[in-house]
Amino acid sequence: MIDIHSHILPGIDDGARSLEDALAMARIAIAEGITHIAATPHYKNGKFDSKKQTILEAVATLQNECDARGIDLTVFPGQEVRIHGEIMEGIEKEEVLFADESNRYLLIEFPTMSIPHYAESLFFQLQQQGIIPIIVHPERNREIIENPNRLLEFVEKGALAQLTASSYVGVFGKEIQKLSSQLIAANLVHVLASDAHNTRGRSFHMKEAFEKLAREFGDEKASYFQDNAKHIINGDTLLLDSPTEVRKKKKIFGLF
Repeated sequence: MIDIHSHILPGIDDGARSLEDALAMARIAIAEGITHIAATPHYKNGKFDSKKQTILEAVATLQNECDARGIDLTVFPGQEVRIHGEIMEGIEKEEVLFADESNRYLLIEFPTMSIPHYAESLFFQLQQQGIIPIIVHPERNREIIENPNRLLEFVEKGALAQLTASSYVGVFGKEIQKLSSQLIAANLVHVLASDAHNTRGRSFHMKEAFEKLAREFGDEKASYFQDNAKHIINGDTLLLDSPTEVRKKKKIFGLF
């Protein structure tokens, strides 16, 4: 299993606090069946600004420590890039880390409460350069929670979206769990990842999520999500199912 989004690097952002924490996360990842994991610290989110060289060095150190302890986990570098107006400049300056070595797929995070007005224009610029944006955890964005078809607008124009395993199994509440299932059913999310930050409240939940996915949508859908993670890491083209609208049930209120 491949996990394309995690905060396993120690002392860089709000993820693992120490090497011991990172190694504990690595052991849990292995127990859940994860063999390859992307370390994707926050970049330009207003609080954390993890530099490319710092990430590369931290990944090398963590990999060496895993190897020395017999933890059979392959760690590779990435970033969770908060959407901002200077992304194109950062890419040109080679400050940005992609999800793949061919610089085709880029993890992009929206603010929690909104989608910036320039998002569609920025995504168009990225795609003009052959870069495919992957919207991370859209199910936790308030604007998408209130109107899931905002995500459809981006997916129809070529963006991808990554669902968080813990959202799907209910860690963030029933509302987000229900929306997660709706997004899967509408083919508006394309890959499942952990976004793991620690071994406690923000752990992996990948095994549980894939088991639930197979139960609710079938083994073929579970394999589709796993294959997509592999294609993204390899920089390969994804074979995508056609997206549809999310149809929310209208609430019926009594007369009194």
